[in-house]
Amino acid sequence: MTPEFTIECLLTVDNHLGEGPIWDVEDQCLYWVDSTGRRVGKDAIWRLEPATGDVKSWPLDADVGAMALRTSGGAVLALSDGFYTFDFETGQANLIAKVDDDPTRARLNDGKCDRRGRFFAGGMDDKEELGICSLWRLDPDLSLTKVDNGIICSNGPCWSPDDTVFYLADTFKNEIWAYDYDLDTGAVSNRRVFASTAHDAGFADGSTIDAEGYLWNAQVISGDLIRYAPDGTVDRKISMPVKNITSVMFGGPELDEIYITSMARVSHPATHDNFADETKPQFAAGGLFRICGLGIKGVPEPRFAG
Repeated sequence: MTPEFTIECLLTVDNHLGEGPIWDVEDQCLYWVDSTGRRVGKDAIWRLEPATGDVKSWPLDADVGAMALRTSGGAVLALSDGFYTFDFETGQANLIAKVDDDPTRARLNDGKCDRRGRFFAGGMDDKEELGICSLWRLDPDLSLTKVDNGIICSNGPCWSPDDTVFYLADTFKNEIWAYDYDLDTGAVSNRRVFASTAHDAGFADGSTIDAEGYLWNAQVISGDLIRYAPDGTVDRKISMPVKNITSVMFGGPELDEIYITSMARVSHPATHDNFADETKPQFAAGGLFRICGLGIKGVPEPRFAG
């Protein structure tokens, strides 16, 4: 019997493109980014302390795909053109390394750290049509390695609890991939299709893994939060109050709460008609949502070791 659960909108922050939630187990707060918020004059990095309701945000001068907290303090960011450190006290971002994907239309998108503190982030074609982007690994020594390519829009990087499988979605290829993963070296191999969204109403966006090894994926366009079993079959589906949900993360003192980001933007590339023809956002689109009461726990999110 499925436990009763609740869905609530915690914040109506009107994120242009909310993404990349990270639960900080040390300070018991949630960070996330508004990837393209700066395009409409909004802040880019956000933090919520659920216990107090305190919200803080920081601006950036570039689009931001993802961030990870650092063991040494501050954060590491995947900005449009490369990887940067970020200081929360000064609000300054400093370049670590640039990527060599086409700067005229490719930008870094979703990213996360493995349990050795390596930061993975992949690119996306801003026009959402060509496989011109790569997947990158930033190691703790700040060296940068290209680990895959031919990607249209990378999303949802995450690892199985035993660190033997790496997952990544290419949103507009309608696939979530699984790779064999070598935790000692950070190498990926044997890419195969874990799940297809070709016949779904939505497209795979951000993902996370729970303590049982099931993958949770936020489907943009349909508003469905889907839990996949380790064999790629759909275990359950939760319909969210807004259609354009973007990513998901476990949090809370017991890691048994689920936080979901969403987008408020209504204009999209003209190269495809995947997004609904909206004249205005849905109510609470761009807000931060939380699900409680499912009785499922996540795993702690690692920090970048550099």
